[in-house]
Amino acid sequence: MRKKTGGSIYSGASPEEVARDLAPLVDFRDEGMSLAELSALVEERLLPHLMRYDRPSFQSMFNAFPESGAEYGARTALEWNQGVTNWQVSPGGAMLEEMCCKAICRLFGLDEAAGATFMYCGTYANQQALYMALHRRAEVDGFDLARKGIAGFGGAARLKVLCSSDAHFSLRHAARTIGIGEEGIVELPVDGNRRVEVSGLRRALDEMRAQAEAFCVVATAGTTSTGAVDPVRDIAAVCRDEDVWMHVDGAYGLAYSLVPGWNPLFAGLELADSVSWDPHKQFGVPIPNSILFARRESDFARMALHSDYFNIEESDEPNPGLKSPPSTRPLTALSLVASLLHQGLAGVRERLKAPLAAVGGLHARLGSDKGFEVLHEPDTGILCFRVIPSGGVAEERLDELQQGIYERMMAGGERTISITRIGDRKALRLVAVSPSVSADDLIETAVAARDMATGMI
Repeated sequence: MRKKTGGSIYSGASPEEVARDLAPLVDFRDEGMSLAELSALVEERLLPHLMRYDRPSFQSMFNAFPESGAEYGARTALEWNQGVTNWQVSPGGAMLEEMCCKAICRLFGLDEAAGATFMYCGTYANQQALYMALHRRAEVDGFDLARKGIAGFGGAARLKVLCSSDAHFSLRHAARTIGIGEEGIVELPVDGNRRVEVSGLRRALDEMRAQAEAFCVVATAGTTSTGAVDPVRDIAAVCRDEDVWMHVDGAYGLAYSLVPGWNPLFAGLELADSVSWDPHKQFGVPIPNSILFARRESDFARMALHSDYFNIEESDEPNPGLKSPPSTRPLTALSLVASLLHQGLAGVRERLKAPLAAVGGLHARLGSDKGFEVLHEPDTGILCFRVIPSGGVAEERLDELQQGIYERMMAGGERTISITRIGDRKALRLVAVSPSVSADDLIETAVAARDMATGMI
């Protein structure tokens, strides 16, 4: 077995090697083992293959080890194993979730009428947002979507969701789930910095007016490929004029609206009908920890389901489970509350500034080096670029080169990078989420990528 040594962030093992190591963990037998034996087995066989999110050389995704306050909250929630769907199963847990949701609405400057619900991930939050938007459209058309379903529209082909061409793939999941299919998504053009062009949105709405109907427009506050923030306020104005639900996918980027200097990028957030956010990214809160906001808390009534023994309709106690589907929901609010109390808001802002500064420093460095092609200016904590060998290489081989660099670096196990597609070009992608990642760490990875290219052409 390949063991993690030195500064490695994971073993670097192949899928086949990992599978061989993990085989004893799924070899279930009649006779149990002691906790000491179990611990030794997990430490030997599994831990070397897990990612060390706390290492500055982890620069590819949005994951982070728990912040100490959040870890305490999660440990307490685990010890008590509370289901917090309603007052019946956990009076304190249900009330804490409700109060936390209101406090987080205030933190992000939302109106007093706003509300929120905890979700398992941003994908589910986006899915529920699209369902609520479709439900609202059905109400305009005079029927109850919860009862009649999509058949009430007399054909789903005319129903459209408009979003950036860089929008998260979870919107495709959502389109499948609510029954409009992926053909129900209309992708909007983006500008040179990968933000939705508002003129393109208006044009798309005008062009579809005769044959289709937009029931939701999705703005992304921090795309997962480049971290770009769409012009929320301008998109909200279009949605108001067209009487269309506006959802903001802020799963990745919303946290940065709390940082002075970056807040203007998110102007108009309070105008959105719904917003999704993942505290388990930059906040260092344990997974799962996602939130869906609604500008009007009453909009969550579209999700409510009652039963004779659970979530009873006549009950007036706090019932978080009426606002989103999970009928067994963990006390995830506690880890977020504990983290915010432990760090303080000033500490949270400092935590958020670090990755922004790191990526800003990387952008400045690569922008002055002819060995790199920088593909956008960073709005948040992501930068995409291409390595351009000094001796030159045919354009058609550049994609192949970026892919080769990515594969070689990941196989090494010493640092991570990711790969994406910007328009029709493959690009290398560096992400800073943890406050331990500095500009120097990112630059070191970019230089290592450039050096790898020398031996590949």
